[in-house]
Amino acid sequence: MNATITTEQKLLHTQKVMNALDEWGLNGEQILLILDFPKTERSRHLAKYRKDTPFPDDENVACRVKILLGIIDALRTTYPRNLRMGARWMAQPHVRLKNRPPLQAMLEDGEDGVIAVLSELDCAYAWELSGSKIN
Repeated sequence: MNATITTEQKLLHTQKVMNALDEWGLNGEQILLILDFPKTERSRHLAKYRKDTPFPDDENVACRVKILLGIIDALRTTYPRNLRMGARWMAQPHVRLKNRPPLQAMLEDGEDGVIAVLSELDCAYAWELSGSKIN
């Protein structure tokens, strides 16, 4: 997250991401892994992020949060009439993710996996990564 974001916005982003990670059925250790939290953080500390504490000011965490917010928004627009479909989509194997569910790809491949999932959901994001230009 950048310096122009307010503490209130950080907290809203934190809660949005934590809600999604919980809905996707991840345990504490998996949440720490997907968020790329520092190794000093413990899963027992995650409760504070569900309530009233924004994620720590850490460049790796901020990068993951930005990508995860993109995934959350892409799932919302892909399944606007059934918000539970996002969790189902995250658990179903996908060919372009080596026949793995998105959650598995994110846990096994780290940042590359998180980016691959966002690219699968958001063609505009994938377009930017490809280096393609509009003529």
